[in-house]
Amino acid sequence: MQEPVTHIAQAYPDRVEVRGRDLAGDLMGRLSFSEYFHLLVTGREPDDRERFFVDLVLVSIAEHGLMPSNVAARMTLAADPGSLHGAVAAGILGAGPVILGTAGECALLLESAQSRVESGASPAAAASEAVREIHAADGRVPGFGHPVHRPLDPRAERILDLASEHGLAGPHLTLTHSLREAVADTWERPLTLNVSLPIAAVLLDLGYPSTFVKAVPILARTASLLAHLAEESRRPIGFLLAEKAEAAIDYRDD
Repeated sequence: MQEPVTHIAQAYPDRVEVRGRDLAGDLMGRLSFSEYFHLLVTGREPDDRERFFVDLVLVSIAEHGLMPSNVAARMTLAADPGSLHGAVAAGILGAGPVILGTAGECALLLESAQSRVESGASPAAAASEAVREIHAADGRVPGFGHPVHRPLDPRAERILDLASEHGLAGPHLTLTHSLREAVADTWERPLTLNVSLPIAAVLLDLGYPSTFVKAVPILARTASLLAHLAEESRRPIGFLLAEKAEAAIDYRDD
């Protein structure tokens, strides 16, 4: 029978070891939290470029106003003011393929398109083929469209600009530009490139797996949820949000 093993951390009476390093003697006071997150997930400390882009994408996706995840968290805290952890969990549970989890879906799309490139297709052809397949199935291309930002998502454009400025120009970023063109051609109009696709492209081009891409927005939005819940405890609007939702519904007995 295989014994349970972890390579992440172990606590001893006189110390805590994290990824083979002494937490108090080496990591505390030296690493930022984003660097520590990187170490925890990947097993190694980030280099300067990785640290820059991990910080960049965490900041880009952490906060976006009264989105469903924040509303769910605030309403949960209003219903149970003593359950901060439950309210955070309520918000995180909404991190699916429509909101927050979209970056993970984008990573899978980019990886699939890149496999076509590695099989001989050009980036433009791979992107066009992927988009046409989604369109034929009456689907939505992950990373495109936004209910607020039109015609451009400023967060997405900033990530692309900084990637260019810092010399990051890998195959997944190339596919991002090709996908933007393919979507406009297939839908016969440009659709907003939202922040999720550049996040996925940058992280994949830095060598991270899609599981890391999916984890980043969850970590980022946790910080935002805690800010909303701190505000909710001082200036509650959770019940007001619930009342407005109730008033907006047209109930019909079918």
